[in-house]
Amino acid sequence: MSRRIGDVEARGAKFQIMVDGESVWAYAGETIATVLLACGDLIIRHTSKQNKPRSVFCGIGLCFDCLVTVDGVPNLRACMTQARPGCVVTRQRSISRETEQ
Repeated sequence: MSRRIGDVEARGAKFQIMVDGESVWAYAGETIATVLLACGDLIIRHTSKQNKPRSVFCGIGLCFDCLVTVDGVPNLRACMTQARPGCVVTRQRSISRETEQ
Protein backbone atom coordinates (compact mmCIF):
# COMPACT_ATOMS: atom_id res chain seq x y z
CA MET A 1 0.00 0.00 0.00
CA SER A 2 1.43 3.34 -1.03
CA ARG A 3 1.21 6.27 1.35
CA ARG A 4 2.14 8.84 -1.28
CA ILE A 5 0.10 12.03 -1.41
CA GLY A 6 -0.95 13.73 -4.61
CA ASP A 7 -1.50 12.92 -8.24
CA VAL A 8 0.46 9.79 -9.18
CA GLU A 9 0.26 10.67 -12.89
CA ALA A 10 2.14 13.92 -12.27
CA ARG A 11 5.12 12.04 -10.86
CA GLY A 12 8.30 11.16 -12.69
CA ALA A 13 9.13 7.75 -14.12
CA LYS A 14 8.23 4.74 -11.99
CA PHE A 15 10.96 2.17 -11.31
CA GLN A 16 11.93 -0.50 -8.81
CA ILE A 17 14.63 -0.60 -6.16
CA MET A 18 15.62 -3.37 -3.75
CA VAL A 19 15.26 -2.79 -0.02
CA ASP A 20 16.60 -5.57 2.19
CA GLY A 21 16.00 -8.06 -0.62
CA GLU A 22 12.45 -6.88 -1.39
CA SER A 23 11.52 -5.09 -4.59
CA VAL A 24 9.64 -1.79 -4.03
CA TRP A 25 8.37 0.95 -6.35
CA ALA A 26 9.91 4.39 -6.47
CA TYR A 27 9.43 7.47 -8.63
CA ALA A 28 12.03 9.73 -10.22
CA GLY A 29 13.02 12.50 -7.83
CA GLU A 30 12.21 10.60 -4.64
CA THR A 31 14.77 10.06 -1.91
CA ILE A 32 15.36 6.66 -0.31
CA ALA A 33 13.60 7.97 2.82
CA THR A 34 10.54 8.96 0.77
CA VAL A 35 10.36 5.50 -0.78
CA LEU A 36 10.66 3.75 2.60
CA LEU A 37 8.08 5.97 4.26
CA ALA A 38 5.68 5.58 1.31
CA CYS A 39 5.94 1.81 1.76
CA GLY A 40 5.10 2.18 5.46
CA ASP A 41 8.63 1.38 6.63
CA LEU A 42 9.14 3.76 9.53
CA ILE A 43 12.27 2.12 10.96
CA ILE A 44 15.27 2.87 8.79
CA ARG A 45 18.14 1.71 11.01
CA HIS A 46 19.00 0.60 14.56
CA THR A 47 21.62 2.13 16.85
CA SER A 48 24.84 0.21 17.35
CA LYS A 49 24.98 0.36 21.14
CA GLN A 50 21.42 -0.39 22.26
CA ASN A 51 19.81 -1.57 19.00
CA LYS A 52 17.19 1.20 19.25
CA PRO A 53 15.10 1.93 16.14
CA ARG A 54 15.64 5.14 14.22
CA SER A 55 13.68 6.79 11.42
CA VAL A 56 13.68 10.08 9.56
CA PHE A 57 14.06 12.78 12.19
CA CYS A 58 15.13 16.07 10.62
CA GLY A 59 14.60 15.19 6.96
CA ILE A 60 17.34 17.62 5.87
CA GLY A 61 20.50 15.60 6.46
CA LEU A 62 21.64 17.07 9.77
CA CYS A 63 20.81 14.38 12.34
CA PHE A 64 22.17 11.20 10.69
CA ASP A 65 19.31 9.07 12.09
CA CYS A 66 18.33 7.75 8.64
CA LEU A 67 21.64 6.19 7.57
CA VAL A 68 21.45 3.30 5.11
CA THR A 69 23.78 1.37 2.83
CA VAL A 70 23.14 1.96 -0.89
CA ASP A 71 24.87 -0.20 -3.51
CA GLY A 72 27.44 -1.25 -0.90
CA VAL A 73 28.26 2.29 0.28
CA PRO A 74 27.46 2.61 4.03
CA ASN A 75 26.38 5.62 6.08
CA LEU A 76 24.40 7.44 3.39
CA ARG A 77 21.58 9.66 4.61
CA ALA A 78 18.32 8.25 3.24
CA CYS A 79 16.71 11.70 3.36
CA MET A 80 19.41 13.13 1.07
CA THR A 81 20.07 10.17 -1.27
CA GLN A 82 18.05 9.96 -4.47
CA ALA A 83 16.52 6.61 -5.38
CA ARG A 84 17.89 5.29 -8.68
CA PRO A 85 16.53 2.47 -10.82
CA GLY A 86 17.88 -0.84 -9.60
CA CYS A 87 19.70 0.51 -6.55
CA VAL A 88 20.09 -1.87 -3.62
CA VAL A 89 19.31 -0.45 -0.17
CA THR A 90 20.15 -2.19 3.08
CA ARG A 91 19.11 -1.00 6.52
CA GLN A 92 22.09 -0.60 8.84
CA ARG A 93 22.41 -2.25 12.23
CA SER A 94 25.28 0.01 13.25
CA ILE A 95 27.27 2.97 11.96
CA SER A 96 30.85 4.13 12.23
CA ARG A 97 31.80 5.92 15.46
CA GLU A 98 32.57 9.12 13.58
CA THR A 99 28.87 9.57 12.74
CA GLU A 100 27.20 7.97 15.83
CA GLN A 101 25.33 10.57 17.87
